[in-house]
Amino acid sequence: MSVLVPARMRPRDVIRVGGSGLRSRPLRVFLSALGIAIGIAAMLGVVGISASSQENLNRQLEALGTNLLTVSPGQNLFGEASHLPAESEGMIDQIEPVTAVTATGTTPANVYRNDHIPAAETGSVSVTAARLDLPADVGATVVSGVWLNEATHRYPATVLGAKAADRLGVVQAGPDQRVWLGEQWFTVVGVLAPAPLAPELDTAALVGWPVAAERLGFDGYATTIYARAREEFVADVRDVLGATANPESPNEVEVSRPSDVLAAKQATDATLNALLLGLGGVALLVGGVGVANTMVISVLERRAEIGLRRSLGATRGQIRVQFLAESLLLSAIGGIGGVLLGIGVTSAYAGIQSWPAIVPVWAMVGGVLATLAIGGIAGFYPAVRAARMSPTEALATP
Repeated sequence: MSVLVPARMRPRDVIRVGGSGLRSRPLRVFLSALGIAIGIAAMLGVVGISASSQENLNRQLEALGTNLLTVSPGQNLFGEASHLPAESEGMIDQIEPVTAVTATGTTPANVYRNDHIPAAETGSVSVTAARLDLPADVGATVVSGVWLNEATHRYPATVLGAKAADRLGVVQAGPDQRVWLGEQWFTVVGVLAPAPLAPELDTAALVGWPVAAERLGFDGYATTIYARAREEFVADVRDVLGATANPESPNEVEVSRPSDVLAAKQATDATLNALLLGLGGVALLVGGVGVANTMVISVLERRAEIGLRRSLGATRGQIRVQFLAESLLLSAIGGIGGVLLGIGVTSAYAGIQSWPAIVPVWAMVGGVLATLAIGGIAGFYPAVRAARMSPTEALATP
C-alpha cells in the first residue's frame, strides 16, 4: 500500500501563500505595518540625524582646524582678576610648533545703534580691540564688507560679529552704516559670519588696536590670545602655554581648546539621542504588539480555511510556516517602509540645517532585521496555534 507524502512547499510557495493572507485584509495590514514603520523610522531618524550632525561637526573642524588654543587671564590668589603681560603674544610666538598668534582685548566702551539709546541698553554687545590677522587665525569670515586693514584700524571703523550686527539692526556693512560707539560715531566696514571656534566674537564690535587705545580707554592688555600649533604638537604646546604667557604667575592663566567645547556639545547631544532611541524602541514594541494582534485575529477568522487545508493534506508544519510567513512579510513591509520614512526624515532635517544627509547602512540593515525579529516573535504563537487545530475542529467552526 502506497503512503501519500505531503508535497513540500518551496520558498516561492511560502511567500505566495503568506502574501495571499495579507491581501485579503489590506486595511488591517496597513495599520499594523504602520506601527512597525513608525518605530523603525523613529530609530533610524535619530541615528541618521545624529550621524549627519556628527559629519557636519567633523567637516567644520576639518575646515577650521582643531589646533587652535586660547589663552586668557584668570584670577590671582586673592580672587582678583589678573591680566596677561604685554609681552605674552611675542613670547608665545617664540614656541617652535606655534604657527600663528593673534589677540583681542576688551575695552570699557559700549556700542549702540544711535546716540538716543539709553546707556543701560547695551544689548550685551562688547567693544573689543582686535589684531589685523584675527580672522585668518581663528577661522572667521567676513560676509559683508571687509575686515580692518592698515588704514582703517587707526580710525573710527568697526567690524561687527554676527549676533552683534543682528542686535544693532545692521543688515550689511557700508560707508552709510554707523553705530554710536564709545560716545562717538564709528563706521561699520564689515560684518562677520558666526565663528564656531571663537563664539565670543559673535557678540563683539571689533575695532583696531590703535584706535581702541587712543579713543576708547583701552589699556593695551590682551584679554584673549589665540595660538595655532602644528597638529602633532597641540598637546605639548597646551602644556607650556600658561608658563610661557605669564612666566611669573602661570597659575593665573587659563588655557583652553575651543574644538573641545564643540566635541563636548556633541557628547551632550548623544544623551538626548539615547533617550530618543529608547522612545523609538517603545514604538517598535507597540508595532510588534500590533502584528501579534493582527495574526491572532487572522487565525481566529480563518479557522475554516485552516481546516480545509488540513483536510486536503497540509501538515501542521506547513500551516505553521504559512502563518509565520505572513507575520514576517507584514513586518518586512513595515520595516522597509520605516527605513524609507527614516531616510526621508533625516534628509529633510539635514537639508533644513544645511548638514550633509548621512544614514548609516548598518542602521538601515539593522532596522529591517529588527522588524523581522519582531515579526518572528509576534507571529510564533499564532502560527503554533493555527498548526494545532485539527481539521474537524476547524471545519466545524461557523
